[in-house]
Amino acid sequence: MAGGSGTAAHAPDYGLDSPLHVRQMFGRGAWSVALAIGVWVMNRQEYPGPSLTLLLVLGALGAVFFATGWYMVWSSRTAKLALRERLLDALALQDGEKLLDAGCGRGAMAIGAAKRVKTAKVTAVDVWNPLAVSGNSSDAVRENAKLEGVSDRVRVESGDLRKLVYPSGNFDAVISVLALHHMADEPDRDQSVRELQRVLKPGGRLLIFDVAHAGRYAEILRESGAEDVAVKPEGFLWCRPSKTVTARKV
Repeated sequence: MAGGSGTAAHAPDYGLDSPLHVRQMFGRGAWSVALAIGVWVMNRQEYPGPSLTLLLVLGALGAVFFATGWYMVWSSRTAKLALRERLLDALALQDGEKLLDAGCGRGAMAIGAAKRVKTAKVTAVDVWNPLAVSGNSSDAVRENAKLEGVSDRVRVESGDLRKLVYPSGNFDAVISVLALHHMADEPDRDQSVRELQRVLKPGGRLLIFDVAHAGRYAEILRESGAEDVAVKPEGFLWCRPSKTVTARKV
């Protein structure tokens, strides 16, 4: 996701979410259109009616795939920047507070928070899954933080959300955006949610944004004793209904 401050040649790049799925959409679109044209060319003389019908049907299918791919790119490149501001508004980070961005990708949320609250202490942690975000790496976060002028306020660390190394009650706020659904197993997601709550200070705020499993995240938080647990629809991004889950640690 390109955007933020800096010149066009040196702008931060927050990557493309689910790059494999985006490539699949464009690839299926190309194959559908190619097949449509091929069938029509080979059969238009002998079977003009049916070949034209297949051309239109397969062409329309290709257009749907292309549109889906474009919408996923738009969600990453444009919509996620606006989403970041809404989520940070909801998190309401205060001066001097400590924030954990869990599953930070290329650092969009962590860097956005550091830009907003200059006295905040922001930690960005991830396992750098390349299927989650294109070019996903700790170096990408550091480069984006440098371009945004907050490299001195964002601490970048590698870590597994299922077993965070931080002590209990360490952070005033924890945010996790588009990270947990990449875990294939429900027990891993459940454990990660428990860990996010564990590292919060009493009264600390947790915000999870995702395109799947929001109801389950809320259930785990309630079972773990969190208060003010709420699930809020956030629209249809990345061609899937997205939601935020917010909670407060007792």
